[in-house]
Amino acid sequence: MAHDGHNHGSHTDHASHSHTHAHAHAHESKDLDWGAMAEYLEQRATVFAPQYTGIIEDLAADLRDRSHTPKRIFDAGAGPGILTCRLAEAFPEAEAYAVDAARPLLERAQERAKNKGLDTRVRTHEAELPDGLDALGQADVIWLGQSLHHMGDQQAALTKLAGSLAPGGVLVLLEGGLSTRFLPRDFGFGRPGLENRIEAVRDNWFNEMRESLHGAKRETEHWPAMLVAAGLRPTATRSYLIDRPAPPSPEARAHILDTFTRSREMVGEHLDAEDRAALDRLLDPADELSLHRRDDVFVLGAQSVHFAVKQP
Repeated sequence: MAHDGHNHGSHTDHASHSHTHAHAHAHESKDLDWGAMAEYLEQRATVFAPQYTGIIEDLAADLRDRSHTPKRIFDAGAGPGILTCRLAEAFPEAEAYAVDAARPLLERAQERAKNKGLDTRVRTHEAELPDGLDALGQADVIWLGQSLHHMGDQQAALTKLAGSLAPGGVLVLLEGGLSTRFLPRDFGFGRPGLENRIEAVRDNWFNEMRESLHGAKRETEHWPAMLVAAGLRPTATRSYLIDRPAPPSPEARAHILDTFTRSREMVGEHLDAEDRAALDRLLDPADELSLHRRDDVFVLGAQSVHFAVKQP
């Protein structure tokens, strides 16, 4: 389970990041290109960096207000450790653990920590969630970045994960929000509203993914209520905007191109011929109106974050 760096916005963003998080169901594939996955997550983290800065700043403010200095942080579903390292940088007195079931991504996390001079405080732990945290004891911060929805019984998993939180500790749950958008509604060819139709297909895909998980259980996604049921006290729910307006920077354009390439691969067969043709044209570097050349593309979305404390 990795976050991308998963603003992951609402679940309908998932074809955008192509479930590049190393979530449990993805591990069943023997043909995954983990290197390409890590590169995509790293690229996305650069584009969405301001969003994560805001979340971490609010987390730090909450901990300061309660005079709670974290000593241990679990990044549950860490992938290549992008957020693990950011959390370690934000909390210099803490050890940060990148927890994931994908060894190649954890190796990337180790290398990243070494390059940043954080290898004495950033550790990796290969394990599936939620049971995989048992071996680590308790943490003062558990970061769940778009990883809970890859567990079949989300309430049971959340309750289990809350058990790994030390008294006074904070669980940071990134779930929900608004799907990231990149194009004007009418971008000059094809039928207007292409992203809406892609999102509808992704929504169906997400529902099928959830139903296929081991022990899948349908749950009303009232995240604060679920945190209460897990034995925690919700302290805030906030949504964090990512707004990188047109014209795009080189890294934003690269991310947009990668996102639409993945959408074409994942959902193209479920779109009609006109929408497939529009996607192909958007991805054609020779086309003057392609994503490679146009200056009206942007990155706009919102990630909802739910903060909850374990009572001392």
